[in-house]
Amino acid sequence: MKSGAHEDAQSAKATTVASGGGRLYHRTRNRREETATKTSGKPLATILALVLGALSLTGCGVLGQGKVLTLANMGWDENVAVSNLTKVLLEDELGYERVDIDTSEDLDATYQGVASGDLDAFQDVWLPNQEALLDGVAADVEHLDPWFLGETKQGMAVPAYMDVRSINQLNGTDVRLIYGIEDSSVMMQEVGGRVIPAYGLKQKLVEGPTAGMLYEVGRLYATKEDFVFLAWSPHWMNQRYDIRYLDDPKDAMGPTNDPAKCSSIVRGGLREGDPEAYAFMDALELTEEQINGLEYAINKEHNPLAGARRWASENREVVRPWIEAARNAR
Repeated sequence: MKSGAHEDAQSAKATTVASGGGRLYHRTRNRREETATKTSGKPLATILALVLGALSLTGCGVLGQGKVLTLANMGWDENVAVSNLTKVLLEDELGYERVDIDTSEDLDATYQGVASGDLDAFQDVWLPNQEALLDGVAADVEHLDPWFLGETKQGMAVPAYMDVRSINQLNGTDVRLIYGIEDSSVMMQEVGGRVIPAYGLKQKLVEGPTAGMLYEVGRLYATKEDFVFLAWSPHWMNQRYDIRYLDDPKDAMGPTNDPAKCSSIVRGGLREGDPEAYAFMDALELTEEQINGLEYAINKEHNPLAGARRWASENREVVRPWIEAARNAR
């Protein structure tokens, strides 16, 4: 059995203190089967890949045999969905030995990880939001075409039952906090650095993990309380809750107000070193209805791997071209 001290330590690691509001976001970091996450797992993965690659020389050359891949994950729901779907299909359909999902809350470190080769890919690049980060590693990564075929939306939002339609109306409410996400998010930086000063908002911006924010949204929405939070689409929150994105008449969020493109970056050399994985991710594309369905399946199964596997089995016509692209790239 675990000691009490060990349990206390684990509990502390699972809690992020929200800045500004003094509120705690609680998120148990359940390293379930779907994550296969190791922040320092790349050296081991590399060793295993070399060993298994050597063994495969005596085999029949099965597609993906002995290959190990590491995907970045910021914990954002569309990132969780796409990375787990990639893992399921590379392992189940293309014979990859293992696809690890490395979870972090530091967006800059994620970009640096792909640039250094510690991570093979990051599949949740939002542009123009993350343009400065991409520019900083452009020489060491390859930027793929957008995988999301719909139109994104992002900004400050409120439940539709509130009589608020613009950011400049927030000071006329009793709302005290703006529920945010990870502080490395560009949207968090825009709201904290530009929106709050531009409108002289009295509310404090709360930083914490996305899962913690979504918990608070669900709790407050259920009791019809007034609140404001950071929202974006594609995301299942737009289907589960009736919400309103607030107008920004001063355009304080700048380009972040405009629709973004969701795409992927891969490490330099992946195209030559692992053409199957490269071709798969390059071919992957999803409509808004499809990504919403994938997130719904994951939430229904309460397990990203199980949800992704179920969705893939029910949407063979969607995933088949990606699998064929990988097989043809061998």
